[in-house]
Amino acid sequence: MSDTVGKADVQVVSSPKLRQLRKGKVRKHIITVKVRNEMGVLARIATLIAGKGYNIEGLSVGETHEKGISRMTIEVIGDDIVIEQVVKQLRRLIDTLKVTDLTDVPHVERELALIKVYTPTPRARDEVLRITEIFRGKVVDVSPDTYTIEVTGDEEKLNAMIELLKPFGIKEMARTGKVAMKREMSVKEDED
Repeated sequence: MSDTVGKADVQVVSSPKLRQLRKGKVRKHIITVKVRNEMGVLARIATLIAGKGYNIEGLSVGETHEKGISRMTIEVIGDDIVIEQVVKQLRRLIDTLKVTDLTDVPHVERELALIKVYTPTPRARDEVLRITEIFRGKVVDVSPDTYTIEVTGDEEKLNAMIELLKPFGIKEMARTGKVAMKREMSVKEDED
């Protein structure tokens, strides 16, 4: 008896897909979460989002004007339907006080970047200063060969400035996650 199997005896079995394709638009979502400032809250929220198969693209957490209350701004790229489920599950967590998806709501968002740029020559220093002034940034640290620049704005503004500074050589960079707030609606005009 032969140990070899003929080609006609081999069956090709396709493996089942582990995850069905999601239905809905995949895009960037900005979610704000007002939470009690307790141990483990951040870990529970990150675990909930990761459990849905999403990576947190940006995260900013800080205390509010209310004692013991923090505000988280989470940026995640995901499917509209699943993100809606995530928002509902976040609302059920014990330490969450308010959850808002600002994606389709008029809002203000800002991000801060610290960018350390090589400036070995007087000409490079002058050009980097000019770019910094145009973007309303400021130099916060100086060394013989570098400037550290602070700039605040929306994602597009920061990306545009970074692109202009790349030819000089970026030695180091740190960006915060976005912070965002819903815009206040303007007073409606009286209807006649």
